[in-house]
Amino acid sequence: MIGQLLSDEVAASLGKFFFGGAGPSHATLTRCFTACGLSDEDPYDVATGTPNKEHRVLLLCRTARRRPGDVAAKALDQLLTALRVDGAFNSSDAQTKERVATLQRALLAQGAVLDDEGRLQHEQPLDLETGGRQALDEQLARLRRNVEDPGALLGGAKELLESICKFVLEEQMMLPTGKLDFEPLLHLAMERLGLQPQLVDASQPGGKQLRAIYQSAKTTASTINELRNLQGTGHGRTLPTGISKETGRYVIREATHVAELLLTTHDRQMGRAS
Repeated sequence: MIGQLLSDEVAASLGKFFFGGAGPSHATLTRCFTACGLSDEDPYDVATGTPNKEHRVLLLCRTARRRPGDVAAKALDQLLTALRVDGAFNSSDAQTKERVATLQRALLAQGAVLDDEGRLQHEQPLDLETGGRQALDEQLARLRRNVEDPGALLGGAKELLESICKFVLEEQMMLPTGKLDFEPLLHLAMERLGLQPQLVDASQPGGKQLRAIYQSAKTTASTINELRNLQGTGHGRTLPTGISKETGRYVIREATHVAELLLTTHDRQMGRAS
C-alpha cells in the first residue's frame, strides 16, 4: 500500500524541501492537514508563525502513520502534490535537485519509483520467501530496470540471490533443515546446478575459461553479500565508503546476470523451457 511508503527516511526527505522556510506556504500545509482529517493535530499558530514548516511536515507524516486506513497515503499524496505545484520537480536550483534525488532514493528503498515530475510509480513489495518463482522473476526485472541507486538496491540484490539459492535447493529437494548462512547456501546451490568451478574438467577445450566464468559468478554473489554486510545500520542504504556509484551499478548489473544464470540452469535441469 502507498501509505506504507511514508517511512522515517521518506518523511525526513520531504521535510528538507521546507527547511529554512523554503517550499510551499504554511497555508498549503494547513490544507494538507485538513485534507487528511488531521487539522486537530496541527499545532500551527498563525500569530507566532510556529512551529516552522519542516517541523509541521514531520509532524503530519508521523501523525498520519499512526492513523488507520489510508491517512498516510493521503498525507504522502498531499505533500507530493504541494511540491509539484510549487515547482520543486522542475527547478534548476542545485539544492532543490539534490532534495528531489534524496526523496527519490528514499522512496526507491521502499519499493517505489518517483519520476522526475514528482509522480509516484508504485511497486508493491515482494515476498521473496513465499512468492515463488513469480516473485523471483519480478525482483530480477526490478533490479534490471532500476540501477540508478545501487546503494538502495544492494540489499535487494543480496536477498534475491539468497532466495534463488533456497528456491533451487527446495525444488530439487536438497534444501537442508535449519538456517544456513549465505556462503554455504550459495555453495550448495551452485554445486547442485553444476556451476561450481572445480566441477569443470579443465583438460577439455574451453574448460579453464569456463572455470573462470563460474568462479567470476560465484565471486560476484559473494561480493554482493559482503558489500551488503558492510553497509550496516550506520551506513543506511548508501554504498560502502570507497565504492563509487559507477562501480555499484556494475555490481548490481552483474548480480542480475548471476541470478539469471542460476534460474535458467535450474529451469533446464527441471525440464522447463528457458
